[in-house]
Amino acid sequence: MSNPTKQFILVTGGAGFIGSNFVRQWLAEEQSPLVNLDKLTYAGNLDSLANVANDPRYRFVHGDIGDGPLVSRLLAEYQPRAIVNFAAESHVDRSIDGPASFVEANVVGTFRLLESAREYWSDLSAPNRSEFRFLHVSTDEVYGSLGPTGRFTENTPYAPNSPYSASKAASDHFVRAYYHTYGLPTLITNCSNNYGPYQFPEKLIPLMTLNALKGRPLPIYGDGQQVRDWLFVGDHCRALRAALVSGTPGEVYNIGGDCERTNLDIVLAICELIDSLRPELPHVPCRSLINYVTDRPGHDRRYAIDAKKAQTELHWLPQEDFESGLRRTVDWYLDNSEWVDRISSGKYRQERLGLGRNT
Repeated sequence: MSNPTKQFILVTGGAGFIGSNFVRQWLAEEQSPLVNLDKLTYAGNLDSLANVANDPRYRFVHGDIGDGPLVSRLLAEYQPRAIVNFAAESHVDRSIDGPASFVEANVVGTFRLLESAREYWSDLSAPNRSEFRFLHVSTDEVYGSLGPTGRFTENTPYAPNSPYSASKAASDHFVRAYYHTYGLPTLITNCSNNYGPYQFPEKLIPLMTLNALKGRPLPIYGDGQQVRDWLFVGDHCRALRAALVSGTPGEVYNIGGDCERTNLDIVLAICELIDSLRPELPHVPCRSLINYVTDRPGHDRRYAIDAKKAQTELHWLPQEDFESGLRRTVDWYLDNSEWVDRISSGKYRQERLGLGRNT
């Protein structure tokens, strides 16, 4: 692995929101090639990768991280210098309605991926073993809920409150254990709420943007005062690339945008943007569409990330503030109605395998 510009990395879950942004950014700013392994569940969308599908440095493989023989074949064939694991079920509401799939994907899937990675890594020559990295992308939700003050650090005890966050916490513990038990050079990142282009429309910012455009209700859980730390997805991807270069094996890095907003603040900001960008809409002002609904079970009150360790050790800082990031995001949804329509109609799932390069 002496020439990293010619060596693949293996990305899992690269057709999802954060994963697809990472893949596109990697191919735009790095020289080394990339293999994307994705099971293409409901949130995996090859439309999000259409502009890189024919890049000669890119390979798409339809498959499951839990498929040990497939993963082992890919590792043997491409000899990656790193694995970046995005593959996960990630929507809290869905985890409340059906937790079993979250256990299977996030816990069992990560375990099986770790087993494949450990076998591959163990067979590498000594120099290549020391250069290899397994980067596991996780969430701040594993830490539970904060009071009105304080921030999550890398030493905050885990206290997950939803089936989703519990499954991610379990996967984090497995990754940590594989470093301490077997020496596998792992890295864990716990990020705050991401937003930006190509996010599946069930998430807060795209949901409210699209509902506001169509004059549909803007449902807000409880009193809308739940606080989240918001991170533009491009900044998150830059942090992950920095972790591959500068991260210390066995360490955890919290990645946050230093941008706390209540859910109500987010919705009001979106309404103001839609009002200004689409003043001809018959339902302007869009804030009239706000509809408070019963809070969801186990809803964490506040998240906030202390990202000083990542800033110091990875030499990373977010480049986007919330106002500019939100404007870029809303503009993107306004300009990409075809992408949205294909999700709404289900066409992205019907045709998805024709849009990628399968091996």
